[in-house]
Amino acid sequence: MTHSGVKKEDIPYYWKRSILTQIWHIIRKGISQNIAPNCVLTPVRIGLYRLCGFKIGKGTFIGMKCYLDDLCLEKMEIGDNVTISYGVYFSCHGPNQGHNRIVIKDGAYIGMRACITARNDLVIGENAVVGAMSFVNKSVEAGVTVVGVPAKQLKKTN
Repeated sequence: MTHSGVKKEDIPYYWKRSILTQIWHIIRKGISQNIAPNCVLTPVRIGLYRLCGFKIGKGTFIGMKCYLDDLCLEKMEIGDNVTISYGVYFSCHGPNQGHNRIVIKDGAYIGMRACITARNDLVIGENAVVGAMSFVNKSVEAGVTVVGVPAKQLKKTN
């Protein structure tokens, strides 16, 4: 039910959800932003992220205090045997942009406190390395090491 003077397209998306969906969204946010990042046990942390709906491959390690963007969790994919160090930040959305994909391919390594921000769809290739404290806003090719703010290619392995 809407007010007669309000256009349907002007109604915020969150008002179009059912009450159960709204409740799950609040619970999911609490788990993914407060409980999982602070969980000391890695298998439990990974399980909590998966419970929230994140696609996380086998043998993957996600360090404590990581922020995985819960507003577009269906757009994030983390492959097998990926290492995401302590305090890494992932953002799929922002002002004046849509919700973009972030894909971390198998065997990638992301150093401590790196920031992965998808202005457009972003892929970190197989066995790629992102240095600590790096700011990644573009895709990284397979086997490439990137470092810095913004991240620039340091070396490429075969």
